[in-house]
Amino acid sequence: MTRRRAAVAGAAAATAWAALQPLDKRIFGCDYSDVALLGKAVTRSRLWPLAGLAIHAGNGAVFGLVYRELQLRTGYEPRRLALAAALAEHVALYPLSAVVDRRHPASGEAGVPANLLSNERAFAQAAVRHALFGVVLGRLAAGR
Repeated sequence: MTRRRAAVAGAAAATAWAALQPLDKRIFGCDYSDVALLGKAVTRSRLWPLAGLAIHAGNGAVFGLVYRELQLRTGYEPRRLALAAALAEHVALYPLSAVVDRRHPASGEAGVPANLLSNERAFAQAAVRHALFGVVLGRLAAGR
């Protein structure tokens, strides 16, 4: 797999994740949005959705590149590795929600719930999003 393919796969997986958000917000009854979290951190203008989606897709591309290196170094089956890496990232980084709770300029507003760290629904919602990301990344990176 080329670097370009890995980056594009990661960006596409992140975009699929963002597309899922309106549905999973209804299913989980939680107004948590990664696009809002990222976009509202960099701008408070009406352009925050575009900024958030661009940052989210960029993060996905970087993750795709890291995934590619992991796959090259380990030789693990691509789809399983992508899913495991995405879920590992979720578990490893979710504690940073404490920083969001204390410092995010939009904490408590739409898409960025207050007390994110202790929000069990948001944690489960993020786990499903990461799983979707891993499945899409694995399939696209493997070419299947």
